[in-house]
Amino acid sequence: MKNVGNNKKGFTIIEVVLVLAIAGLIFLIVFLAVPALQSNRRDTQRRSDLGRFTAQLENFAANRNGNYPANQADLDNFVDDYMDDFRDPSTGNDYDATVTTGMPGDEGEISYARSRRCNANNDGFDTAAGNRNVAVATFLENGGVYCQDNSQ
Repeated sequence: MKNVGNNKKGFTIIEVVLVLAIAGLIFLIVFLAVPALQSNRRDTQRRSDLGRFTAQLENFAANRNGNYPANQADLDNFVDDYMDDFRDPSTGNDYDATVTTGMPGDEGEISYARSRRCNANNDGFDTAAGNRNVAVATFLENGGVYCQDNSQ
């Protein structure tokens, strides 16, 4: 007798659906991870920009007998003279540097404060004595504020 059998080879529908589901999960993970990585990169750039800002403040003060920008006009001149290509990584617009004693009001803003230091968490200002103490702060995209002063 002949053995009549079905010798067709191929994938079942369940196998195909399972492979598509796994591929979909991989794509979902990638699409969720990429924006987070990009925002982390932009926050790293903001931290680097504050470090450069603080270093240039030291250069500014060294050229002016230890005096830091005293008002908004001085700060604007400092930014124009010392901060080339100084743009927020999210918008591509120039940072808005503002003399204040409080935290930045908007994204892309850098708060500059004389007679201040960063607090212990580097997320805000503490009062410090003397005009040779300056601190700068900006918002981070992933939340919070990053602060750097001229003691770091």
